[in-house]
Amino acid sequence: MRLLKALSHLHELRFVLLPRFPLWRTQACLILLVCTNVLLFFPALAAAQDEPISDNENVYESLLRPTFESYCGKCHGVDGVEEGDVNLMELGGAPIGSDVDLLSELIEVLDLGEMPPEGEPDLKPEKRERLVFELKKILKVEVQKLSIYDQAPIRRMNRFQYNNAVIDLLDLKCIVFTLPERMMREHKLYFKPASGKMPDVVTVGNRPLGKSQMIERRLAGVAAFPQDLRAEHGFDNRGDHLSMSPLLMEAFLKLGQSITQSPDFVQRNIGIWKTFFEPPKTKDQWKSSIGLRLKPFLTRAFRSPVTSEVLDRYLKFADAQIDQGAEYTDVMKALTAAVISSPRFFYLYDKVSQTEASSSVDEFELASRMSFFLWGSVPDQTLLDLAIRGELSEPAVLIEQYERMIKDKKIKRFCDSFPSQWLQLERIISSVPNQELFSQFYFSKYRDSMHMLLEPLLLFETVLIENLPITQLVDSDFTYRSNRLQNSYTEFGASPLKGNKGGGAVGVLTFHRVPVTDRRTGGVITNAAVMTMTSGPDRTQPITRGAWVAGVIFNNPPKPPPADVPPLADKPAGEESGLTLRERLGLHRERSDCKGCHEQIDPLGFALENYSPVGGWREGYANGREIDSAGVLFRKHRFNDVVEFKDAILVEKDRFTRGFAEHLLSFALAREIGAADQLALDRIVEATAKDDYKIQALIKHVILSKPFQNKTTPK
Repeated sequence: MRLLKALSHLHELRFVLLPRFPLWRTQACLILLVCTNVLLFFPALAAAQDEPISDNENVYESLLRPTFESYCGKCHGVDGVEEGDVNLMELGGAPIGSDVDLLSELIEVLDLGEMPPEGEPDLKPEKRERLVFELKKILKVEVQKLSIYDQAPIRRMNRFQYNNAVIDLLDLKCIVFTLPERMMREHKLYFKPASGKMPDVVTVGNRPLGKSQMIERRLAGVAAFPQDLRAEHGFDNRGDHLSMSPLLMEAFLKLGQSITQSPDFVQRNIGIWKTFFEPPKTKDQWKSSIGLRLKPFLTRAFRSPVTSEVLDRYLKFADAQIDQGAEYTDVMKALTAAVISSPRFFYLYDKVSQTEASSSVDEFELASRMSFFLWGSVPDQTLLDLAIRGELSEPAVLIEQYERMIKDKKIKRFCDSFPSQWLQLERIISSVPNQELFSQFYFSKYRDSMHMLLEPLLLFETVLIENLPITQLVDSDFTYRSNRLQNSYTEFGASPLKGNKGGGAVGVLTFHRVPVTDRRTGGVITNAAVMTMTSGPDRTQPITRGAWVAGVIFNNPPKPPPADVPPLADKPAGEESGLTLRERLGLHRERSDCKGCHEQIDPLGFALENYSPVGGWREGYANGREIDSAGVLFRKHRFNDVVEFKDAILVEKDRFTRGFAEHLLSFALAREIGAADQLALDRIVEATAKDDYKIQALIKHVILSKPFQNKTTPK
C-alpha cells in the first residue's frame, strides 16, 4: 500500500514538476511509464489505485478552500454573493462530496476553462489540472457509494416508435402513417448496413420540405396522433415529455381500431396473416388455436412472458365473440386492436425492484432497451428467446447481439431518429433567407434547404455503416452532395458533378459521394444546412451558431438569456453602421449576467462568421469591414480561422467524444444525464479512444455501460 501511495503521489507530481523543470521530463516520463506498467501487470494494485489517497476534508482545507477563496469567492461566497445560487465557501460545512451534482458541475466548468471568468485572475494550467484531478477522485468515491442512476419515468412510445412497433409486430409491408419528422426517405434500397459500405451514388427524398415525399404506401384511413416535440437540448423520446392526457388516451384507443379496420389491413400487407389472422381449416379448432397464437403474440407485444391472468382476459373476450357468431379473422382483428391500444404495449417502463433501490435490469428490460435504442421498436424474437433463456445479459452474448443489430436493416430507424435530432436539423424547415439578398437559395417554389439537410444525414449514415472514427463528423474527408448542392460549394473548389443539369430536383434526389478538398467544408459543423439554420433572414447569428456548437458538439449548452435583453437589430443604424458584427455584439453584452455565457459561446460562433446566412464564403461585411473569426477554444487553443478551429476541436477530441457519448446515452435511456453517469462516461470515452474512436465501438460501450444495464426503483 505504501508503494502504491508513493506511485500515486508521483503521478500527481507531474502536474507540478513537468511544466517547471523541463530537464526532468525525460526521466520523469520514464519513471511514470514504469509505474504505469506496474499498475497494468498487477490488477490488485490497479484496483487499489482507484482509492482516494487523501482525506476529503484535508483536500478541501489544503487545496480547494484556498483556491475558492482566491479565485471564486468574489462571486460564490464572499459578502453573501452567490451567483447561480452556488456558495463555494459553505462546502466545508458538509462533506465535500455530499452534493454530487454540484461536484460534477465544478469539474465541468474547471475542465472546460469556463471558470474563473475572463477578466478575473486565471488559474495556472497545473493548478487547474490538479483541482480537476482531486475533484474527480472525490466524485468517483461518492458516486460509487450511491450506485443510483437517474430513472427515466414511465413513458409512452412516441409516434415514431409506435409506427415501428406496429410494423414489426404485424410484419407490415407498408407503414402505419406518414411521419414528416423522418427527414430522409430512402429510394432504391441503398441502405445495406451488413455490407459495411455506403454506395458512391444514393437516391433519397426530403420528407419535410417536399410535398411529393409524403406519398408512400401506408394504411388508408389511419391518422397519426400529434408529433412529439423534441426536448430542449434533448430528444423526442424523453420520459419527462411523453405524458398521456385523456384526449391522447382516447386517440390511442381509436388508433388501434382504425389500424385493424383499414381497407389496406389485408393479407398482402400483413406478414403474419396466415399464421395469426387466417382461420384454421375446421371451426372446432377456432377457440384452441386462438390461445396458441395469442400467447406468443402478447409476449412479443408486451416484451415479456404474458401471465395466465392477462392471457385469460383476452381469451374470454375471444370466446364470447365466437359464441356470438363472429368470424375468426374479425375476432383476431379485435384482439389485435385491443393489444396495440393497451398501456402494456405503448408504455415503456422498468419493473419495480422488490429488493433494493438500484439493481440490474432484467433480461427482458435489457432486450427492450437495446431494441428501442437501436431500432426504435419492440425486441425481435431472437432477443426475446435469449431473454427467456436468461442468456442475453452475458457479455459475450450481448456483444454478439449488438453486432447483429447494428448490421440489420432496421438500424436505419436509428439513423432516421438520432442524428437529425442531435444536430437539431428541424430548425432548417423554418429558415427563410431574404429572397432579395439570397436569390440563389430559391428555385421554382422550393428552397436549397431541401438538398442541404440531407448532406449531414448521409455523412452520419456513412460513418455508422462503414464504422469510421467519429472525428469524421467534425472534419470529414468526404461528403455526399446533389448537383444543385455541389454548385453552391463551387467557391470552395467543388467541381461540378458529371451529368450536371442544374440539379433542381424535388422528388427523388441523387447524391454523389465526393472528396472534400477544402477543409472549410466537410463534417457536420461547416455544412450549408447548419450555417443556414443558425442564421436569420438578413444576417448571420454568431451567438446562435456558438450556442449550437456548444450544445451539439460538446453537450454544454448555455443557459437561456435573461428575458429583458433586447435583440440586436438586423440592420445597423447610426454609429453602429460602421462596426463589425463582433463589435456591435460587444456593445450589447456588457451586462454581468450575460458576460459568462458569451465568453463561452462567442468564440465558437465567430469562428464560423465567414459563412454567409446560406453557407457561402465571404471575407468581409457589406460595409467593407473585414471579418475577424479568431478566438480561443477552452481558453487554451488559439485559432485564426475555421480550419484552425477544427484543428483545436480535434486536439480536444476526447471532449467531443464525451459530449457525443452523453447525447447517445441520453437518447438510449430517454432521460437527462446526471452526476452518477459521469464515471460510466469516463469509461466509455476511454474504451472508444482505444478503438481509434470508431463509432460502433462508442455505441457498443454505451450498451455495456452500468447506466444502460441498471435501473433505480423510485423510493
